[in-house]
Amino acid sequence: MTQTKLESLAEKLCSVGSGFIVALAIWEYVIRPLVKSGVLSIDHSLTITLIFTVVSIVRGYFWRRFFNAGLHKWLRKAVKEYKGS
Repeated sequence: MTQTKLESLAEKLCSVGSGFIVALAIWEYVIRPLVKSGVLSIDHSLTITLIFTVVSIVRGYFWRRFFNAGLHKWLRKAVKEYKGS
């Protein structure tokens, strides 16, 4: 079953919103401590980019599976109920 435009928008908003929050957390609690401890330097831009990329792939996979598992059905039902009222 394909998603409606509203369902696609909801999935994308969840993905982008959580991406922003996760990126802030990764920077604050992973990258910054590694830089301060000397394990990683800001010059290691490829390593930092790889960390963010892996986290982004995992986060995107989670949201896709979450929406495909049935959230779109709940959203579709909620929209129908709203239009029916």
